[in-house]
Amino acid sequence: MKKFQYRLETVLAYKTQVLDNLKTEHATIMQNVNRKQEEILGLHQELNGYENQFDQAKEQGTSIENYRLFDMCIGRMEEIIDTEKERLKALRKQEDAKKQEVISAKVDTSRYEKLKEKKIVEYQRAAAKADELFVEEFVSGTALRQRQQYQRQHRG
Repeated sequence: MKKFQYRLETVLAYKTQVLDNLKTEHATIMQNVNRKQEEILGLHQELNGYENQFDQAKEQGTSIENYRLFDMCIGRMEEIIDTEKERLKALRKQEDAKKQEVISAKVDTSRYEKLKEKKIVEYQRAAAKADELFVEEFVSGTALRQRQQYQRQHRG
């Protein structure tokens, strides 16, 4: 019997490559999400530093200009944090969309993999059946030849 060959092997390879590329893209987006989260955490720490300095300045007493300066710095940091949170939200949306693409590609690829497995099982069954038939024909052929040889020996 000829060697097993899956007719859709090139399609499966293409689908697997697409899936791998999507996984890589998803991982890159996840790295961007994590970096953005760390960046926002750092901005919060910086904001806390300004707020602590402002509290100390209030306790010690300082000029109106310093109060306004702290207020401007704190306000600006809050704006920056809000902007970065919006960017994080957009990145998470992008990540979710890419995740859905990965899931869809995985489902698509697994269909071809399952079909290949099914075809392999069918091939193995057919090969086993062919082997059984070969053995059966060989055994019955050998038995027939032995009977004929026996008959020739005892006739003569």
